[in-house]
Amino acid sequence: MDAAADSVCRPRGRRSLLAFVTGWALLAAGAAAQAAPPRTCTEASTISERSPPVINVRIDNDLFARQDQGYSSGILVSLVSPNLKDYTEDDCLPALARWINRHLARIQPSGFDQQNMVVKVGQGIFTPTDPERRDLILDDRPYAGALLASFGYNARKGDRLRSTQLIFGLVGPDAYAKQSQDFIHRLIGSKRFHGWDNQLRNEPVINLVHERSRRYAEHAIGDRGLRWDVINHWGGAIGNFQTHANAGSEIRLGFRLPDDFGSSPVRPAGDNTAPNESYRVRQGWTWHAFLATDARWVLRDITLDGNTFRDSHSVDKKPFVGEAAIGMAVTYDRWKFAFARYYRTREFDGQRSRPSFGSFTISRAF
Repeated sequence: MDAAADSVCRPRGRRSLLAFVTGWALLAAGAAAQAAPPRTCTEASTISERSPPVINVRIDNDLFARQDQGYSSGILVSLVSPNLKDYTEDDCLPALARWINRHLARIQPSGFDQQNMVVKVGQGIFTPTDPERRDLILDDRPYAGALLASFGYNARKGDRLRSTQLIFGLVGPDAYAKQSQDFIHRLIGSKRFHGWDNQLRNEPVINLVHERSRRYAEHAIGDRGLRWDVINHWGGAIGNFQTHANAGSEIRLGFRLPDDFGSSPVRPAGDNTAPNESYRVRQGWTWHAFLATDARWVLRDITLDGNTFRDSHSVDKKPFVGEAAIGMAVTYDRWKFAFARYYRTREFDGQRSRPSFGSFTISRAF
């Protein structure tokens, strides 16, 4: 094929790939767009049988930590179903979601007391440290953008939770990370990054994430309602986006602790998505602080290792990475607000500073 023909075919292929990913992202959003249960669902259920559907919007940015490098920013929208009787016949799910679930039966849990479905759509942006350089910075991480969607399944039995997510999407120019970052930086008056021509190439990605959690009984401190609890988790991921094994824990301290499995929004079921045994929406104010830790054995990270099937920029990643988060969550009636500051060990050889970023989440129960 000559250069002229190649220049014609490449954009068309990229448009097709973008259309495919965007179409699946819209399908994912549509599957849960009816987050409020249908009329037949609410009429057939009592408040003791159903928890309310929830919408979460999460914004991550390293400017919260006065940095502008590494995992630079991200946005994620998640739509959470009410507690379900099953994944394929329950009328609290729209018909599209039930159809999708019939094709994903192998990753759905069974034999649990409570279960729900979560659909997420989001974008992540990764950059090196120096925004001015236009050349390839060999000793720093690659420029990378990811546009991802996922279907998740949570299942609870008492103080134990099992979470599984099927993630799919795209890494590369068609994830529009450059355009998103330029827009954000114009809004806040920050410097633009000039090296996006060196970003990872387009590659479809698919990942399977599984995690299990256990919440231990909460304990009172004094007689003024202050309580604390501990939640442990372990799991892993496999796929060309990320492959790792992980484990960690979270300790929470506050007033009227929520009946869920953590407040760290970057973890599965840590962003207000776990099935809840206390179905009634708590009235008034509640709050708690949390300290979360996670340790990972990383076998693959496309944002550091580069493209899977094509030559691209990469760095020598560190196999073991630790992370700690400190934050606070506040709930008022059907609203929840959470902010966390994340601190991570260096992720690759020669990384100048330890990564840090902030995460802010707004949730609304319906």
